[in-house]
Amino acid sequence: MVKLLEVKAKPNYRLWLRYEDGVQGELDLSDLVGQGVFSFWNDPKNFEGVYVGDFGQISWSDELDICPDSAYMDITGKKFEEIYPGAKQEKSLA
Repeated sequence: MVKLLEVKAKPNYRLWLRYEDGVQGELDLSDLVGQGVFSFWNDPKNFEGVYVGDFGQISWSDELDICPDSAYMDITGKKFEEIYPGAKQEKSLA
């Protein structure tokens, strides 16, 4: 996967992200505010504390992070198969 280099909090629970391949864009997370673990963001100052974690994750704490790969797919509109052409997805049994 493409490495996440930088993340910044923007107004209205949006993130600006920059990846090592030059892709950058915004991700709207406002629909998550107040839900489950994301109630941590009820105080906007907590949301503003976002950083790139030790393993490249979009993080606010050791207990709250978001996958940078999913964010990359949201920003670029690319599908899993386009990013990982050699990978095989497991089929759901459900």
